[in-house]
Amino acid sequence: MAATEPPIELPAGLVLVRTTPVFDNDTVPAGLLRSHQVAAGVWGRLVVRTGSVGFVFDDEPDQVLTIDAGGTVVIPPTRLHHVLLGGPATFAVEFHRQPTDTSSALESTGLGLEPPDPLQS
Repeated sequence: MAATEPPIELPAGLVLVRTTPVFDNDTVPAGLLRSHQVAAGVWGRLVVRTGSVGFVFDDEPDQVLTIDAGGTVVIPPTRLHHVLLGGPATFAVEFHRQPTDTSSALESTGLGLEPPDPLQS
């Protein structure tokens, strides 16, 4: 986001449908650290609990947002993005939909199941 643009806000009328567990540097799903998107019809909101999390909309790769503890960033449907972790931090992701949307599809391509690590078997 350019400095002159207002922050993105959740549209009125959305309802919270799910919140991820709280992730930290050791438990963050690998998919959140690479380009992924929130599903069509779903809005995300990253909520930083402790520390700071870097956040990048992939269509503006030079604009790294730093979200500090207590801060949030709203993620529009289908907009590619990823998170960056440096120092210790904890965060969760909320997913919001229109109350009439009863779809049960995955909310984010970044939260898919990772293949098992053969070295940990």
